[in-house]
Amino acid sequence: MSERAILVVDDEPDIRGLLQEILEDEGYAVSTADTAAAAQAYVSECKPDLVLLDIWMPDMDGVSLLKTWKSSGVLEFPVIMISGHGTVETAVEATRHGAVDFIEKPLSLAKLLLTVEKALTEHVPAGEGGATKTLAPVARRLPLVAGVSDYIKSLREQLVAHSSRTDSLLLVGESGSGRVLFAQHAHDKNPELSGRFIQLRCDSLSSVNAHKELYGDENNGVISQGYLESASGGTLFLTDVEQLPQSAQQCVRQAIEQQGFLRVGGQTRVPFRCRLVASSRSELSIAVHQGMLDASLARLLSNETLTIKPLREHPEDIPALLEGLVDWHVEEEGLAYRHFSVAAQNRLRNLEWPGNLLELKNLVQRILLLGGPAEIEVPEINRVLGIVPSNDTTLALRHDLPLREARADFERQYLLRCLAESQGNIGDLAKHVGMERTHLYRKLRSLDIDLDKARE
Repeated sequence: MSERAILVVDDEPDIRGLLQEILEDEGYAVSTADTAAAAQAYVSECKPDLVLLDIWMPDMDGVSLLKTWKSSGVLEFPVIMISGHGTVETAVEATRHGAVDFIEKPLSLAKLLLTVEKALTEHVPAGEGGATKTLAPVARRLPLVAGVSDYIKSLREQLVAHSSRTDSLLLVGESGSGRVLFAQHAHDKNPELSGRFIQLRCDSLSSVNAHKELYGDENNGVISQGYLESASGGTLFLTDVEQLPQSAQQCVRQAIEQQGFLRVGGQTRVPFRCRLVASSRSELSIAVHQGMLDASLARLLSNETLTIKPLREHPEDIPALLEGLVDWHVEEEGLAYRHFSVAAQNRLRNLEWPGNLLELKNLVQRILLLGGPAEIEVPEINRVLGIVPSNDTTLALRHDLPLREARADFERQYLLRCLAESQGNIGDLAKHVGMERTHLYRKLRSLDIDLDKARE
């Protein structure tokens, strides 16, 4: 499956590096340029799917570069301006010359991801006329309710029951259990929803910018939609809702109760028209008791609750999940088909799976990437991931590899285990391993550890 290509143009190395780390973790292919000349050279050779363009650069400002692309007819991709302090008016001007949106420094992770996703799905220029073209359908969803257990059968029935509802839904389950997949499934199968599926990682919002990012804003007639408006007619998925800042909780609660909201700087009331689906790692009553979550908001978000069991509690479904995951990686990523033997399936059924469905998916992906005989046997599973009994705290050491590869294999095992123990929280992982986030992102990527879905 091809990646969407993003070009980051900024003369600040720290900004370029940070944007590249974040966007690559989201599955994008990211290139960088530190000058307008470098950006022009890149665009002349290969057209990106999106450009993040800083306004102030040493050789040519971003607005002038944008005008150059537009006048020469090469502006066939959406451009998002990066504006620093005191340059918002300039960024607004840039939108009149073809930019689809702008983000302000210091950069907000939540705002960045929403703006990029919105630009890629809604504002891809089709040509001189300024019309937009429809993108290809999203990739086939990962297997979700494959299996033979009574739990899976019950889950299928519950999902069917929710397929035509538009009231709030709460998904309770451990990290890696596939909560976002269930939310996407509930959205995709609902004929009442015609809008987009938007995911908000609640820990990415700050109290300072929550109002603007949820409600959006208006500046000199230019409208920047927030999460609630972007998901109008569709689904807004609140990941780990107990981590939502207090100010953001108030914004969401008021929007639900009043069935509308005002953008920052706006005068026209925007109707609230999205379905809210929230996820939590435990019942919301616990977060309310701990003072993390507003009790009124908790009641509004939990009209219906779907409990997702950890993988270790329904191991009889692992053979069907393995088959579905292999088929998915073969079809979506073009990997060679291989089959897990009965012994290998039984080996996997008897593991604890602290990372749940995500951990199982990563195992299947890594084995298929490495390749081998058509039949996958137990020794290969143990050799590839160094799987040890759950009561053994040691990590498997590869003595059959050169020192550099053995060290990388050990680091990968160590970080995967720590990632599972930290429930996919990158902040907790960084503290535990004693690394700065930027360095940790780079290390995870170099070891082929997929963090993209670790917060599901």
